[in-house]
Amino acid sequence: MLQPEEVVEAKWVSIQEFEDMREVIVPTVWERFLTSRSKLRGMLNYREYIDVNFRGAILIKNENETFEYVNGYRDYANELPNTLDTKFASASAGKVFVAVAILQLIEKKLLKFDDTIGELIDMDWKNIDRNVTVEELLNHTSGVPDYFDESVMEEYEELWVDYPNYKIRHNKDLLPLFMDKPMMYSRGTRFQYNNTGYVILAMIIEKITGMEFDEYLKQNVFDVCGMTGTGYYELDKLPAKCAVNYLYCNSEDDLRTNIFCVDAKGTGAGGAFITVNDIVKFWTALIEGKLISKTMFEKMISKQSGDGEDEEEGYYGFGVWIIDGKGQKDIPYFQGCDPGVSFISEYNPNTGTISVLVSNYGDNVWRIARELRQ
Repeated sequence: MLQPEEVVEAKWVSIQEFEDMREVIVPTVWERFLTSRSKLRGMLNYREYIDVNFRGAILIKNENETFEYVNGYRDYANELPNTLDTKFASASAGKVFVAVAILQLIEKKLLKFDDTIGELIDMDWKNIDRNVTVEELLNHTSGVPDYFDESVMEEYEELWVDYPNYKIRHNKDLLPLFMDKPMMYSRGTRFQYNNTGYVILAMIIEKITGMEFDEYLKQNVFDVCGMTGTGYYELDKLPAKCAVNYLYCNSEDDLRTNIFCVDAKGTGAGGAFITVNDIVKFWTALIEGKLISKTMFEKMISKQSGDGEDEEEGYYGFGVWIIDGKGQKDIPYFQGCDPGVSFISEYNPNTGTISVLVSNYGDNVWRIARELRQ
């Protein structure tokens, strides 16, 4: 009977050849092989769904397996490769961090779901309804004017034609882009994804805590999870290992960066830099009740708004989209899209699987996520 060290010497045989050796392999080694074979086949299946031209990072993890994939350059001109430690921009995905912070403050009894913006922030709201509640901001039913109305504007870059993006380094810097606009609809009457709502939520965090919202997030979310590669960085002061985001000009080899397309620093609406490992840590901490209670987490990932007409964007919780489980448990996810940025991460409670997909070239992470999910 072959011993473990003898099997190691023969490790480059094919899977089929190894299976044919079943009778001469010690049981413990055979069990290891069966586990490894299952993992390998799962990983090979994952790989089938990833386009060879995809640039970015992918991490898929559950109790039994971990699949990692990286490709492309974080710095194209200098040919510096993406890695699992690369800090990627995540666009609107940062809304989930703001939602968790708000839910923390609610559990600490420093805030209530039915508190209104007029009560919380003493300022001239002009045509904006002062009775809009925290809950309506969380689930996108507030009706407040959206500074980037995605039902009207196609590209985030359009915002900066008349207003320089380098001015946006704090939540209040976005006020001129929406304060003089009317309500989009009466509060609480329908669901419509809204960036302004999460800017206001971040301002509420700042008002209650006396801290910049990103500093609150660092101390109460990122540090708690051990998310050492996540933060809100200014584009003209990026730390090491940050990916540059690219857009096409005239061809695949003719690229430009997105530095004039997005806020100079992220706000409550989004803009955090993340690593794929950090996002797995974030989901894990939520699931284990380390950031908010498990009861609150269940509320966060349950259907709070939406009509379900769109299979993937039909329902919203607090900071997360909800895919109907169709007889199984619903699947929460959060996502982000900016010029040169694409991100999606979901938690499937039916399989215990966490997936994170991000590209600094705006590659189609949604198609990959959809095929992996199915």
